[in-house]
Amino acid sequence: MKKITGFLILICMILSVSTSGLRAEEVLTWDACIKEAAINHPDLIAAQEQVKESEASKKITASTLYPQVDATLSGSSARNDTGISNSNGDTYTYGVTGSQLVFDGMQTVNKVKSASENIKAAKQNFKFTSATVRYRLRSAFISLLKTQEMLNITQQIYDIRRSNLELIALRYESGLENRGALLTAEANLAQAKYEISQAKRQVEVAQRNLTKEMGRSQLIPMQVKGDFQVSDSVKEKPDFVTLAVKNPSLQQILAQKNAAEFSLKSTYGAYAPTLSGNAGAGKTDSHWSPKQDEWNMGLTLSLPIFEGGLRNAQVSQAKALLNQLKENERSTRDGIVLTLEQAWAALQDAMDNVGVQKDVLTATEERSRISQAQYSLGFISFDNWTIIEDNLVNAKRTYLNAQAAALLAEANWIQAKGETLEYE
Repeated sequence: MKKITGFLILICMILSVSTSGLRAEEVLTWDACIKEAAINHPDLIAAQEQVKESEASKKITASTLYPQVDATLSGSSARNDTGISNSNGDTYTYGVTGSQLVFDGMQTVNKVKSASENIKAAKQNFKFTSATVRYRLRSAFISLLKTQEMLNITQQIYDIRRSNLELIALRYESGLENRGALLTAEANLAQAKYEISQAKRQVEVAQRNLTKEMGRSQLIPMQVKGDFQVSDSVKEKPDFVTLAVKNPSLQQILAQKNAAEFSLKSTYGAYAPTLSGNAGAGKTDSHWSPKQDEWNMGLTLSLPIFEGGLRNAQVSQAKALLNQLKENERSTRDGIVLTLEQAWAALQDAMDNVGVQKDVLTATEERSRISQAQYSLGFISFDNWTIIEDNLVNAKRTYLNAQAAALLAEANWIQAKGETLEYE
């Protein structure tokens, strides 16, 4: 009885050790990946902080339009040559001073408008970043989906190769097949076993890639759930020029160009005089606390006369930047239109190819079933039969690659339109 009990305890210990290393894989849908990336992806967080930086920069620029008020408190003491304190030389002062910009040739107003356009540019950059993140996330999702399915296919191929080897071995033992055919079947089975190991490693790499694009810091075993159905299948050729206008990269350039126009106006305003008002009130005395009231009020007018060509150079610099952005706008618009047309054409080709490869796979599977029966009855040679079996293996891989390529083409098309993570 004690031996039986000890044996049962040993079995339980072995089972507990063997199962302790097992870890359930997390199953993720595409929507779950999007939601997580939208919160955690570092590129999106950085782009959002850039928007906040631009908003703060505008507030800094606009602050000069408001009154500037300072409080002052000072005390000083004077001594004569003998080092004895001279109370008549002591001075104590406190008060409030303020200034208000009245006119500066619209420099500050145009700087504020330029800052507003920079905020728009930063927001469009956030959208562009979101579109880029979506494409990379979708590519990583498709890669893991494909490698998961490829692992299933390689296991199917292994089963086919093993079944073929069993059939060839029987025929070889019966003297109906030569040793070369047997060795070829064994080599094919070894190749299939290697491809399973390779597919498992590719799954791990794809998991790591998806982990990165979701913004996770640690790798957790996972698998994705989805299909290979293309949803954004635009059959009718769209208006690429209209689509290009909505693209965030073009909108960003337009905002930057508008900001440069306001900056140029601000630079021209530097030729105008600057007028500001100032006032102050306080108390002063030779003893603390001061009793004597004092106040001041006035206007300050300044006009640049000669600065060694500084303002002319600043205007030339602002003009050059504006001209540069105008040409960048044209180049970006033309590039987006071309990219859209290329992406749309590639999507149509990829979807058509899926249909073709599906028909090829169906035909190859049927031909394989027929040829296996013919080979087992001795109606066809090993060389002809193995060619058909190799075609079946290749057709399975090709069809999967075509499906994955169609999903990637769809992701590329969506990115070309500038769609963000919120697209779904």
